Amino acid sequence: MLKTLNYKNQNSLKVLELFLDKRKSIQKNQTSAVSKIINNVKKNGEKADLNYEKKKSKIKKKIKKIFFSNKEINIILKRTDKELKKAIDLAYNRIKKFHSKQKFLSFKFKDKYKNELSYKYSPIEKVGVYVPGGTASYPSTVLMNCIPAIVAGVKNIYLTTPALDSKINPAIIYAAKKCGVKKIYKTGGAHSIAAFAYGTKNFEKVDKIVGPGNAFVACAKKEVFGDVGIDMVAGPSEVTVVADKSADPDLVAANLIAQAEHDVNAQSILITDNKNLIKLVNLSLKKQLIKLPKKKIASQSLKNFGLAILTKNKKKIIEIINTIAPEHLELCTNYNNKIIKGVKNAGSIFIGKFSPEAIGDYMAGPNHVLPTSGSARFSSGLSVNDFLKKHSLIKITKTGIERLSASVINLAKHENLEGHANSVKIRLKKKGN
Repeated sequence: MLKTLNYKNQNSLKVLELFLDKRKSIQKNQTSAVSKIINNVKKNGEKADLNYEKKKSKIKKKIKKIFFSNKEINIILKRTDKELKKAIDLAYNRIKKFHSKQKFLSFKFKDKYKNELSYKYSPIEKVGVYVPGGTASYPSTVLMNCIPAIVAGVKNIYLTTPALDSKINPAIIYAAKKCGVKKIYKTGGAHSIAAFAYGTKNFEKVDKIVGPGNAFVACAKKEVFGDVGIDMVAGPSEVTVVADKSADPDLVAANLIAQAEHDVNAQSILITDNKNLIKLVNLSLKKQLIKLPKKKIASQSLKNFGLAILTKNKKKIIEIINTIAPEHLELCTNYNNKIIKGVKNAGSIFIGKFSPEAIGDYMAGPNHVLPTSGSARFSSGLSVNDFLKKHSLIKITKTGIERLSASVINLAKHENLEGHANSVKIRLKKKGN
């Protein structure tokens, strides 16, 4: 089931890097097609957005509203399962509690010249949340993207999800209303990203777009970045499980399958120092896949991007992890703490047999919007900070300008910016405070 890489030397590292690059290379560049879509929406607004959505959804009837009315929302909310509502409520409270601990505080201090130097934080004004529809419709996506914005103090949150035919997962609506979303739009795809970025008759123009999507959505977010902020360009999901002989092979296999069922391009990697564990995990994978509703997707994912890496060297294990820079890292060993100390590149780390990635997806509290495709080398998961702007405040005293001026003038002249130097000199010539 899992291909095996016996990790011994530098050549093994190259083999691993080639394996990782293979997945990246199949994520086709949709830039040309997406650029046309974006330019069309910029030019023709809501008409273009609706035409793309109607074509994608194969809808021929006239659409009255591009967003859900209060009447539609109330009808849908009545259909939402009560136990599911309770689960969403619990998840909301836990996620909000965790993110509330992240809130950043403004600060101010005076240096020895009594100059006042400070940081001020203010929330982004308008945020657009993209939520996938169809086969991938997740209320957890609503919570994870909206709650850190709420904690940051964002007052205007808008959401879009493919639902032009008015068919929508009721839990999406419930979670959105729970988060105080201002308006829920019925379109998806690259055209909806463009609508958020540039605005239409009814589509609110926002300052930042967050949320996962397919290759077209990811490409569209990349294209509009600069005109609007984005969270990240996310790829297919991934997990790396580190396990030793103490690990339960059934639990390890379940962890790998939980990731593989997302997408045929999802990546599931096992790292172990025990050859027999690989054999036992492969047997368990076959057994568990038989009853899995998404067996076909998971099996294809494991075939394409499933890998077992065998190494006896604990230092090599850390090297491998940092090379992969996984979105999710699950640790099932007797030396978890040693691994944690050495790990520099990972989105979220799950420690011990009672910490499956699934609990992080829904209920633990930390955000499940995480860097993929090795981007954990330089980025982090979504947080409150992603919805805050930092402003530096600088108030210089007369003593301050006098004491610092010579060095400022020196640097400005070195960079051939005489105007900069002059803006300091002129203040020294003026009398008074």
